[in-house]
Amino acid sequence: MTLKRVVLRLARNEGYPEGDDSQGYVLVAPLTADGLIDLDEWRENREACTVDRFHPDPDEKADGWLTHRGSHWRFRYDEEDEGPDEGGYRLGEHRFRPGEYVTIAHHGEDPLTYIVTDVTKV
Repeated sequence: MTLKRVVLRLARNEGYPEGDDSQGYVLVAPLTADGLIDLDEWRENREACTVDRFHPDPDEKADGWLTHRGSHWRFRYDEEDEGPDEGGYRLGEHRFRPGEYVTIAHHGEDPLTYIVTDVTKV
């Protein structure tokens, strides 16, 4: 199995000229040698593929699962107060390697850009 722990931190965005290391996501996902999400491995290990949203405001923290439907990857949360599913922009085409950028629409708001800061084996 190729499960990796991927840390995404808020990159420079409008309102965050320096980014914000205290906001982001920790994903556990299977990655190919090229750093792409491995759909076949995800299908075999989907219960182990999680997402944790971290934030200084406790009300913004959430935990859930990495899900896939059609050609879209989403972050699925199981509790009403954690908010609706969140979508990433073309997550299936992004390479999850340190220094790469990913766009995620948090709670249906304007999408924000995150930077991959760490990728480690689980």
